[in-house]
Amino acid sequence: MPCFNAEPYLDEAVSSVMSQSYSDVELILVDDGSTDHSIEIAKKLMQAHPGRITLFKQQNLGPYTARNLGMQHARGEYIAFLDADYWWTTDCLEKLHAALIQSNAILAYCGWQNVGAVDRSNDPFIPPDYEQGDKAEQFLRAASPWPIHAALTRSDTLAAVGGFDTHWRTCMDYDLWLRIGVANRIVLVPEVMAFYRHKVSGQITSKQWVQAENTRQVKQKFVATHPELVAHFGATKLKQLIDGAYLKRGYQAYWRRDLVTAWHVFRKALRNGGWNLSDLRYLLPALLPERAYVKLIQTLSKR
Repeated sequence: MPCFNAEPYLDEAVSSVMSQSYSDVELILVDDGSTDHSIEIAKKLMQAHPGRITLFKQQNLGPYTARNLGMQHARGEYIAFLDADYWWTTDCLEKLHAALIQSNAILAYCGWQNVGAVDRSNDPFIPPDYEQGDKAEQFLRAASPWPIHAALTRSDTLAAVGGFDTHWRTCMDYDLWLRIGVANRIVLVPEVMAFYRHKVSGQITSKQWVQAENTRQVKQKFVATHPELVAHFGATKLKQLIDGAYLKRGYQAYWRRDLVTAWHVFRKALRNGGWNLSDLRYLLPALLPERAYVKLIQTLSKR
């Protein structure tokens, strides 16, 4: 559990772990340079649950570095990730573990729900059973197949792939799931057991273009390093799964009026390819400077 200035939520997140019906759980809490009272709260929680919580501290290096640090010290055979402002149902780990064992899989995943989101749905969501159909295609078609806190996997599997690749700015979890999920058996628990708290001020983010670009690069890296897993795709199909999906992210941003993201994605999509002539009415205006583009689309939207 990485923690950065999670004072309002840390108690609930830790309680979510400590109250699991699968009780043989150690919690490794890694403080990522908090400047609030997270450390003090963590120490009180350690006293309340003696021997079950281990606390590490690092400079503000980000959650994925914190997760890698936690994995280095984990003693368990199975590992799950839960941020300090997320939570699980009390039976989450029990059901994921049972499914993983019964199916002899390397990873079990479940459904999830956003709470408090303003730029996406808050409805509960059950992901597909990725073992049905072409798993490589399903993993490459969109982005991360499940959020970081909706899975349980084996520690030796994580060790074999070297954990999270922290040179990415975002999408490190997607990169990890691609590396371990496509080539190995995974299993779905079709229940909503993981919850994600959105802490937003009502403004739609204009930084989603970074995530969109990293998602595209993660896909390219996976294709380049695991050609045997995508050999059944032709060049056209791969173009659709990588550049076509990237362009789709631009359209999603455009229609929810995250115009800065749309501008970045459309400009790059023009160079990448993967578009049709019908797309040019949306892509060509992005050749304008960012402010001019945003003003143009906002003006046209009022007509």
